[in-house]
Amino acid sequence: MDEQLKAKLKEWAGIYNVRSFIPDDPVQFPHRYHRKEDIEISGFLTAYLSFGARPQILKAAERLDAVMQHNPLVYVLSKDWKSDFCGEESFYRTVSKNKMGELFHWLHGIYTKYGCMEVALMACQEGSPIQRLCRLLGVSDKAPQKKLNMFLRWMIRRDSEVDLGVWKSFDRKDLIVPLDTHVCRVAYYFQLTDAETFSLKNARRITAALAEVFPDDPCLGDFALFGLGVNGEI
Repeated sequence: MDEQLKAKLKEWAGIYNVRSFIPDDPVQFPHRYHRKEDIEISGFLTAYLSFGARPQILKAAERLDAVMQHNPLVYVLSKDWKSDFCGEESFYRTVSKNKMGELFHWLHGIYTKYGCMEVALMACQEGSPIQRLCRLLGVSDKAPQKKLNMFLRWMIRRDSEVDLGVWKSFDRKDLIVPLDTHVCRVAYYFQLTDAETFSLKNARRITAALAEVFPDDPCLGDFALFGLGVNGEI
């Protein structure tokens, strides 16, 4: 990567990694809370719903926050979700109420056994943050897992005006860029990758390219790629 592009990526990351990014982004929801457990739960569920157009994601996350009565941990432990989220009716796009109920059931198990999600991940066998989270959730760690990687970015990246950084047990160097349409397209445009494919291999390739610019914090480059893409600048 040439020095001019490195300098521009640093400049663009600085433009978008600011508090003004928050009001238009799903990360606003975990930012509403101060207790670590509430941040984790709100962040995880909001990230899970983060696909499609941003305005629709925000509406779905707002509805979810209201159902949880703006008290995520209390709601998870209350088991009120058993009646609130049941049936094949859609809650948001392809996510049914039954699927939401399954997620709440999983969260209930996490918080009754471990107390918080960070401790649950630390109790897993060795591996990167995404490998641990996939193992805990029972999903494949061979897929790009954009939503889970975004959630981990929110939880792990400290010293950011956007990300919350409430987890201290993991290193931001071990994060993988959340691979969405904007990031993939802009990374390909700048030849940070040679393919516009939504694969784990491509997510790792883009992350490695960004590590050339941000060696201690490759996901800082996510703001440059996503910001340029979502604002139609590239």
